[in-house]
Amino acid sequence: MYTQVFLLALAASPLVAAHGKVAVVTGDAGGNGTALGIMGAVVPGPGPNKKTEVDTTVFGKTNIQTDGLGKTNAGGKNQVADLAATMAQSGSTLPQVSDGGSISGVFHIVTTDGAGPIQAVLDPTGTGAFANGTMLTTTTQVPGTNGNIKASKNNRSLWTRAMDSIMKRAANVNEDHNMAFSVPAGTTCSGTMAGQSNVCLVKIANSNKAGPFGGVVAIQMAGSAAGNATGKRSPQTFNA
Repeated sequence: MYTQVFLLALAASPLVAAHGKVAVVTGDAGGNGTALGIMGAVVPGPGPNKKTEVDTTVFGKTNIQTDGLGKTNAGGKNQVADLAATMAQSGSTLPQVSDGGSISGVFHIVTTDGAGPIQAVLDPTGTGAFANGTMLTTTTQVPGTNGNIKASKNNRSLWTRAMDSIMKRAANVNEDHNMAFSVPAGTTCSGTMAGQSNVCLVKIANSNKAGPFGGVVAIQMAGSAAGNATGKRSPQTFNA
């Protein structure tokens, strides 16, 4: 009787959304970074959704060309000021992109509807104005169909599979997949944040209606000055 009550309680619990996130991005001319809001190694790979999904960025609309930096469960709305924390993890040099170059990296599929295919859009103003951004060409794609992918049964216990089924929650995947995008020649960046100037923001996301999920990363064009931005007025940002 107790077991039946326990299972019914689980079944009545709120549904848990799934996630995929941007773990690492590098530029073809050097440098590296990670997405705004990423907490790094403190977030486990496998495990309960509430523990593995806390730093995944969730966007409000499936259309990737929508303004805003998204939000995470742990940090709330992403802000351009969060770049300081991401650079503390990934280093002082943002991904550097040559003229007509590219960015590449790792997209971490946390759970089954945090998969590919993914897209990327570049905002040259560094404010989150992706509605007026430039779509990048995907050259290495993340696997998945409509943002969904099947979890390997080999990586999931019988108990975990049973709980996923009862709670209708997305199953843990915990897989890394390569991604890459070409950046059009002639791209210039004008954003200012975290002591960096000439910054572009790139939004990378799938289009799953449960999210969509992904992340926003900062890049610079190779050869542009990355000087201290102290004293400069910050432009309007789109943090929805």
